[in-house]
Amino acid sequence: MTNLEKTECDAVFNSPAYNQHEQVIFCADAESGLRAIIAIHNSRLGPALGGCRMWPYKCENEAITDVLRLSRAMSYKNALAQLSTGGGKSVIIGDPKSDKSEALFHAFGRFVESLAGRYIVAEDVGTTVEDMNQIRSQTAHVMGFSAQQGSSGDPSPVTAYGVFCGLKAAVEYRLGRSELAGLRVAVQGIGNVGYQLCKYLHEAGAKLIVSDIQLDAMARAEADFAAERAPGTEIHDQDVEVFAPCALGAEINRRTIPRLKAQIVAGAANNQLERPEDGADLAARGILYAPDYVINAGGVINLSYERESGYDRAEAMTHTARIHDIAMEIFSRAERESRPTSDIADAMAEELLTGAR
Repeated sequence: MTNLEKTECDAVFNSPAYNQHEQVIFCADAESGLRAIIAIHNSRLGPALGGCRMWPYKCENEAITDVLRLSRAMSYKNALAQLSTGGGKSVIIGDPKSDKSEALFHAFGRFVESLAGRYIVAEDVGTTVEDMNQIRSQTAHVMGFSAQQGSSGDPSPVTAYGVFCGLKAAVEYRLGRSELAGLRVAVQGIGNVGYQLCKYLHEAGAKLIVSDIQLDAMARAEADFAAERAPGTEIHDQDVEVFAPCALGAEINRRTIPRLKAQIVAGAANNQLERPEDGADLAARGILYAPDYVINAGGVINLSYERESGYDRAEAMTHTARIHDIAMEIFSRAERESRPTSDIADAMAEELLTGAR
């Protein structure tokens, strides 16, 4: 074994994010400059389905940690969403604003094809429908490409709908109200999913405070939804009922939890908890946490219906609406067992995966 190979193995197997992953593939293509990692966490329920994230990671270990955490969350997400797919994820190391090329996505598509269907890719942070179109030129194991090519298109609106259903369940359980009129929600991140979530909340009468690193995204939310702006450094401190993280992960941590005035955390971002202990810290403060991979499953639910013959959007939306009931079950069980909702969600997913063995 070379020193390079040993370093990569140590970075995986000794990583705190490693969780008995079945396969981790390092992908490199000198001609296109591709550097990517594909992680298959668990395929007991079916082929691993999960998006491809493109991000300018500071180092390779950061990318490894992200793909390991994201792929594990996909296993749990797909299990609790009652899908016949396992969990996987991929990351491309690079700046999505400047490093994309047709050659890069073609090279990545060839790596996906080499796995012979064990991993099915779709878009995620930093990748788009057009990128999936490029990948599709090299492999059939891709979803979320353009509707003109026979896909359901961008899954973001369905993802946002699922988050909205989960958020409503949390409001119902924690605050005892079924209507959202007048509810104050701080939304961190106004990307594709965050914007669509704001739209659902605005139509339901909620009052929005938004933050994003892109000023034009905040301006759009301000114009379309009468949202208030908050600096990114102050979004956790807002006097609201719900804090909705919809940007990148690890925003719920030892530094931000003491600052939260919200009674509920329910958003679209993946891996919102920086550490497993953060779920217990939220519970200790009386803050109800809607586990991220439970309520942001709408997109992957929608994609799963592409695998069926004759995609039906109405059926996908009906399935996504069940997120409300799954969240309510988690909240109830957490209260009965005096355990954090994050622990309960993990336990329920593990029970399903163990049963599938």
